[in-house]
Amino acid sequence: MVTAGDFRNGITFEKEGKVWQVIDFQHVKPGKGAAFVRTKYKNVMDGGIREEAFKPEDKFPKAHIDRVDMEYLYNDGEFYYFMDQTTYDQIALGNEEVGDTLKFVKENDVVKVCSYKGKVFAIEPPMFVELVITETEPGFKGNTATNTLKPAIVETGAEVRVSLFMEVGEKIKIDTRTGECLGRAN
Repeated sequence: MVTAGDFRNGITFEKEGKVWQVIDFQHVKPGKGAAFVRTKYKNVMDGGIREEAFKPEDKFPKAHIDRVDMEYLYNDGEFYYFMDQTTYDQIALGNEEVGDTLKFVKENDVVKVCSYKGKVFAIEPPMFVELVITETEPGFKGNTATNTLKPAIVETGAEVRVSLFMEVGEKIKIDTRTGECLGRAN
């Protein structure tokens, strides 16, 4: 069991038969009246967000989320195939489970597959990836003074914004949470 007073970002709990994850919380102690915990939390299965205030002593069952390292094998057009790194078991997931989370992931990259009671609800790509630019407009000499960006397509087919001086064939580092190019890869 977890109490509302123990809430921290990322903690998962069960409420109304659903699994929720704390996104934001604030312990509030007003001058008059009892203390409470203002909480913003998200349904891990469908992504719905709620805001609610709880008494610090309110108790909820803790939800255990399994996060397993799996290698992304391939996509056959209908399913995405993953292999467990320790047991070598393979699973196939449809487009509804995967969504656009693999837009920066290449085949053979390792991702975290998140599940609750055996039902997969999310794929977490690595925070940073290094990909090669396959398509972009040519840069011009002297385009390094401003912070202007241009569109580029990387090897996975995703579009990112890169500096004007970057060319086709360069390896860049990308933050998968924001889709932002962080510069050239080392």
